[in-house]
Amino acid sequence: MAIWAIGLMTGTVLDGNVDIAMLRTDGETIEEFGPTLLAPYRRDIRPLLKETLAEAAEWGFKGAEPEIFDEAERALTLAQAEAVASLMEDEGVSAGDIGVVGFHGQTVLHRARSPERLGATRQLGDGELMAQKLGIPVVYDFRSADVAAGGQGAPLAPLYHRALLRRIGAGEETAFLNLGGVANVTWVADDGTMQAFDTGPANAPLNDWMGRRMGAEMDRDGQFAAKGHVDEARLEQLLANPYCVRPYPKSLDRNDFSANMAEGLSTEDGAALLTAVTAGMVGRALDLLPRRPTRIVVAGGGRRNPILMREIARRARVEVEDADALGLRGDTVEAECFAYLAVRSLRGMPISYPTTTGVPEPMTGGRLALPSGRSLPDIDES
Repeated sequence: MAIWAIGLMTGTVLDGNVDIAMLRTDGETIEEFGPTLLAPYRRDIRPLLKETLAEAAEWGFKGAEPEIFDEAERALTLAQAEAVASLMEDEGVSAGDIGVVGFHGQTVLHRARSPERLGATRQLGDGELMAQKLGIPVVYDFRSADVAAGGQGAPLAPLYHRALLRRIGAGEETAFLNLGGVANVTWVADDGTMQAFDTGPANAPLNDWMGRRMGAEMDRDGQFAAKGHVDEARLEQLLANPYCVRPYPKSLDRNDFSANMAEGLSTEDGAALLTAVTAGMVGRALDLLPRRPTRIVVAGGGRRNPILMREIARRARVEVEDADALGLRGDTVEAECFAYLAVRSLRGMPISYPTTTGVPEPMTGGRLALPSGRSLPDIDES
């Protein structure tokens, strides 16, 4: 009983875009890939989100939420709803054709669980407003229930990564790596058991470095890193961070590893170092898995940086393959993921597991917003 779902994702890398993807699924298998859209925000929204993240970092889950949250939440919800409506119009899709929208929202702050305290997480996104605007059921706030139950709240992508690995016929020799603002890896045993966690930083520190030094959004094609030299001694110090050897499940906020790792270096050498940090931490992460993969399938914006891909292959000692080369869609995996998880949420199926987020038992998640006059799709095969 597969249905069409739409997934939305805007990452902590803050590239000014929202990724939208349609997926036909029953929450277990991928029946069909649908249209996608990379929709740029209006010019005023990206600065608003940057200011919101800065205020969120100062807030630190202490006291009342910053007032800017309400403004940013409404602005990004309306912008993403407009982008979904635009995709549907372009593709000739009606609201009745779509069973559910998976609306991740914008993560503004994430604090991992520690022995001393529960974790905390905050995503901005008004699911009720989006549901009314689109006339489609919306599942949102995917992480809070997991965190409240004692989980890390991240990563949530492993279930979808497992579905993708099965689609390409991969076995235990292959892991799935996503390079967004933060990097996360998923490894699946032959019995379907998943091991997954955030490996370390990915694009966020490098993008912030390039913005600080050059006013650029990123080190496009790794041009600056290619001209720089890695301070291997400093790299080893950074890779000695306790996070690299901490047992998983574990997760990160985008600010846990920052561009300050390259402080004092030239633009080129800093870019080279930050690129090597991401690669080195991927290698340390693979060392923790029950079986060290010999191949990783890479999705996310970071895979478009050839220097980063080269450094991962070299420093992590692994064969690296772009997801696109295997018939997958590396740019929209995260958006597809939340379409997939939304369908699982409708069916009451787990979206997180003890081996992915550290939650005590498999549990579902997400909150449902149902627009006026709309019933839920019938997707229960029983």
